[in-house]
Amino acid sequence: MGVLDGYRVIDLSIAMAGPLAAMRLGDLGADVVKVEPVTGEWQRHAPAGGATGNRVNASFLSLNRNKRSLAVNLKADEGREIVHRLAATADVFLQNYRPGVAERLGMDHATISALNPRIVYVSMSGYGESGPYMARPGQDLLLQAMSGAMLSTGREGDPPAPSGTYAVDAVTAYSAFEGALAALLHRERTGEGQRVSVNMLDAAVAVQMQELSVFTVGGVPQRRGSEPHGHTYIRAPYGVFATKDGHLALGMPRLDVLAVAFDLPELASMDGDADGHTRRDEITAIVARRLPARTTAEWLEICARHDVWAGPVYGYADLVADPQVRHNGSFVTYEHRTEGTVTTPGFPYGLSATPPEVRRGAPLVGEHTRELLDELGYPPERTAELLAEGVLACED
Repeated sequence: MGVLDGYRVIDLSIAMAGPLAAMRLGDLGADVVKVEPVTGEWQRHAPAGGATGNRVNASFLSLNRNKRSLAVNLKADEGREIVHRLAATADVFLQNYRPGVAERLGMDHATISALNPRIVYVSMSGYGESGPYMARPGQDLLLQAMSGAMLSTGREGDPPAPSGTYAVDAVTAYSAFEGALAALLHRERTGEGQRVSVNMLDAAVAVQMQELSVFTVGGVPQRRGSEPHGHTYIRAPYGVFATKDGHLALGMPRLDVLAVAFDLPELASMDGDADGHTRRDEITAIVARRLPARTTAEWLEICARHDVWAGPVYGYADLVADPQVRHNGSFVTYEHRTEGTVTTPGFPYGLSATPPEVRRGAPLVGEHTRELLDELGYPPERTAELLAEGVLACED
């Protein structure tokens, strides 16, 4: 039994941020009903990396485990009625439609909360639900660019570099997950439902609480130097350096210790907190010239001996084979009815009494349509009629 066993979530979201937030609720035991068009949610037709799968592509599979699928045409009156009946039985209702779409479909907060005053209604958007940018497309790369984060790394004159993960989507998803749990706790205490509003822009700003506070409170400008550097507000050396056979990541070691460990006496007299910032380029260049003398493994052994913060630079093949990753159970392996044995990232938290688990893989389009309508009291013959009329869809 999960900690959210007995709770129902209605997930009307697409792409990554919304589905990931809903999946995390499902991982904790909630009954998550994914409401998608009769042709299937967008992510089903946009396979990341071209990993199409048999009937479910890898990107959709990764974001939609522990959900049941209801495929329904929300432009049809009875389609909307079905979702309204589901909402009346639910605890959380989550959507990330473009501005105005929820209202046109009758899935807005006013409509849903009138049907179920205790519901937690989570509304997700790109830039906010009002203001000059409300109609702009809320896409991860665009928000990374606007957030300022791309100019916190690299070298002056180099082009801004995106993150190697969908960072804004992920932090937005966890903001929605956190907001939903907080609102459920409030409801448990007071009986009151409420609206939770999350947008990608605010999430991208909030996650940079240290960097932006250094700028707004400390008045320190965001300045990239002439040498590659891991972050403008972290003292040198900080970043990835070439070795004899690969690369080594160094995380702001003490300069006096590094002077001994790396045989760099010119660093011994420097002050880490002061010179580490004001002489950042000089320090970076000194270290960069030294590291090609040995292999990554040799440097890692030296760093471990001198308690210097360092680590290898992995690709995905290295990551999944790493002994600590395997020890942690960072990935989960389970059987999917059409994709066979699948291995995907697991859970970012552990609970001793009510741990998250995979109860079902990502559904086919409308795989649970008949099941859900049966729970709502629809006679099988009426469900069959709605399927024939295209109001519903169901893949077996």
